Amino acid sequence: MSARIISIANQKGGVGKTTTALSLAQALSRKGKRVLVMDLDPHGCASVHLAFFPENLRHTSYDVLIAESRESCPWDLAILSGHKSGFDFVASDPRLAGLDFELKSREGKGVILKEYAAAICARYDYVLVDCPPNMGVLLINALVAADLLIIPAQTDFLALHGMRLIFDTLRTLNQVMDRPVSYKVLATMYDKRAGACRRVMWLLMKKLGDKMFRTVIELDTQFREASAKGLVIFDVAPQSRGAMQYERLAKEILGA
Repeated sequence: MSARIISIANQKGGVGKTTTALSLAQALSRKGKRVLVMDLDPHGCASVHLAFFPENLRHTSYDVLIAESRESCPWDLAILSGHKSGFDFVASDPRLAGLDFELKSREGKGVILKEYAAAICARYDYVLVDCPPNMGVLLINALVAADLLIIPAQTDFLALHGMRLIFDTLRTLNQVMDRPVSYKVLATMYDKRAGACRRVMWLLMKKLGDKMFRTVIELDTQFREASAKGLVIFDVAPQSRGAMQYERLAKEILGA
């Protein structure tokens, strides 16, 4: 059985993309699923979170995408196995920021990840891709490859602008794809005490309906505590509110 590829993207930073990628990966792995996380953001927040620094690595996601063919793609060298959080990982690389220029004349540059991932999909149940916030060849590759796009949406009014951008990107991409990108929105950083958060949540639910996950990720200081220790939330506070909410999200995805 081939892995299900889940890309996590929003064209606004600070909405919980990396937290979602790592926490969901750990929640799925705790349910016995084989999980790979791939960091495609040149800023490398997921990689730094787990203490994977490009200067210490010989192969990264850059080497995967720059390979000339699926056969020469260095998955085995780029995949970092046995992390204590329970999933495998492919780290980011600052060189990803120049990939639009490096691949500008390459035919099929938007489907590289989809084609190359076929070589390792039998090893995993889920491949989660942490995406960059800006439009470019990295985000296009992640969207084209995705069986499901998760759009984390911070529940404040400024975050709605980032959602508008990603929906514009999806509309453009769907015009040339064989099938539309399947997506669901995940409400994040929700504070039920704040009237503004409640209003944004109401707007999202009214607008999106069943395109929203039932799970809502609330504010939880344990996410920050885990990050400071280079860990994921289940490592430091498995019974915390945030951990339980990502466990519910994993159950939603497994039941889909």
